[in-house]
Amino acid sequence: MKYSSALTPLSLALLLSACDSERNGDLSLGPDPKLPEQHRGLVPTMKIAEPAEWGDRKPTVPQGYSITAIATGLGIPRQTLVLPNGDILVAEGRGGSAAKLKPKDVIAGYIKAQGNTKVKGGNRLTLLRDADGDGSYELQTVFAENLNAPYGLAYADGNLYVANQDAIVRFAYEDGQTKASAAPVKVLDLPSQINHHWTKALTISPDGRQLYVAIGSNSNITERGMDAEVDRAQVWQVDARTGAHKPYATGLRNPTALTIQPDSGQLWAVVNERDELGPDLVPDYLTSVREGGFYGWPYSYWGQNVDSRAQPQNPEKVAAAIKPDYSLGAHVAALGVDFSVPAMGATFAEGVFVGEHGSWNRPDPVGYKVIFVPFSNGQPAGEAVDFATGFRGEDGKTRGRPVGVTVDPRGALLIADDLANTVWRVTRNQ
Repeated sequence: MKYSSALTPLSLALLLSACDSERNGDLSLGPDPKLPEQHRGLVPTMKIAEPAEWGDRKPTVPQGYSITAIATGLGIPRQTLVLPNGDILVAEGRGGSAAKLKPKDVIAGYIKAQGNTKVKGGNRLTLLRDADGDGSYELQTVFAENLNAPYGLAYADGNLYVANQDAIVRFAYEDGQTKASAAPVKVLDLPSQINHHWTKALTISPDGRQLYVAIGSNSNITERGMDAEVDRAQVWQVDARTGAHKPYATGLRNPTALTIQPDSGQLWAVVNERDELGPDLVPDYLTSVREGGFYGWPYSYWGQNVDSRAQPQNPEKVAAAIKPDYSLGAHVAALGVDFSVPAMGATFAEGVFVGEHGSWNRPDPVGYKVIFVPFSNGQPAGEAVDFATGFRGEDGKTRGRPVGVTVDPRGALLIADDLANTVWRVTRNQ
């Protein structure tokens, strides 16, 4: 019998990970996490997610709440938006075209792909409607199509804004409309070359005048050079009418979701931090986003913790780096955030829900759930609690991966699941 001398991607990953000295540890959560020492290996330890069908299962939610699949058969749902009349829009698509630079990038790409859906991205917006208010969304129809990996969504004053991977576009919208009446109007081109991090999160100021769009870095830690990072790892403030824009905050490696705090109007984000410093570094985080603020990437993390891989170093930037508000733990891949409302019940009335897509580069997977971070006096206060779990089961199989989370002000939480291609709706029992 002849044996091939070529290593498969899986066997190569296992061989290289065996050379890695990383050790698993407990997650550090909260406003003041204890950060371990950096551990750098040839490649990060990787754990393949094994997808499986939900069958007759569904995610687990707290006692007194129920969860229902209100839309299935979608084309990779990412984020959702509740329109003024209660209809729901779902952004569907898959973007990114970054070339692999090193063999470890090929391996990581293979590993990640094992935990993703094989369905083609829809590149569209789907509208869901529950006409009689019974919790069953009997209408599921395409609102707009032929988009370019749409992700962020926002609405104000008869205008629907969509952040494609290469531009913000605007649709005119009237209550009750089920299909776009005309082609979208471009508001602003967005950085899209390479697109290592392609998602463009979006939100809008309470007065409807300013959009905020998040643009992730073009690398893990500047391995493509700093020229590739121009206008990257930032949140832009954009005039919704004219498209005039400016950097609002910088040094945010991959801000994947944005939301506005209802009472204060403060902008908040969840951010995916850098890889390859160990299974317990660097924590992804939830933070308020200050105008003019710098949050460390690529020179440092969690304030002034220096990352020597970024060369040349910039001590002035390190000294100015803002420490985030709340650690979510390393590699949880937070992709959704939204503030709660009193209609969600007393326990979950004040705080934010966070959708955690789940890790690929830890020996013990983390994330794969929706958590709730309680707030008091406008700031995170207390330990995060699990709100929707079971996306990764006790059998090690992954049946779903949360992305966007959206609070319906009438008292429901929407969860976009881009592995099961489903939108889930969580409500209080009556």
